[in-house]
Amino acid sequence: MAAAVRLILPQIVETWLSRPTVSKMISFGVIGLGNTVIDLAIFTLAYKVLGLALVPANVMAWLVAVSCSYVMNTMITFRAESGRVLRRKDYLSFVASGILGVIATTTTLVVLSNFIPVYAAKLASILAGFVVNFTMSHFVVFRTKPTDPNEATR
Repeated sequence: MAAAVRLILPQIVETWLSRPTVSKMISFGVIGLGNTVIDLAIFTLAYKVLGLALVPANVMAWLVAVSCSYVMNTMITFRAESGRVLRRKDYLSFVASGILGVIATTTTLVVLSNFIPVYAAKLASILAGFVVNFTMSHFVVFRTKPTDPNEATR
């Protein structure tokens, strides 16, 4: 049985990774983990070293992390859709979708914490935020732009 799993598992992984959306989800998640580290580092710097209050320190950390996330997702995850070009409009859409993600995570955390332990609710809220943020990035911020059929004749 174990030998069969060792033979089949690489094929399953290869099949899933060959799907563009799955590859994008993995890339988006890895970039998100990196930006979580950036967020925590900037928050710690702002809160502990600069002595900012919690809310300003958190907002500063979020703005730096969301900006890094936009750049990395433009250059890596959604490179085909963005052409690896940073655009103010896309950045503002990305930030707005991030705000929607924060609302989703906070709502999920507050609601679920009434029914399950707080840390389980926190993990579920992270998953909810990932779903919202990836969906907004994939279908709104970095959506494939429709091609103008008249452009080919110009």
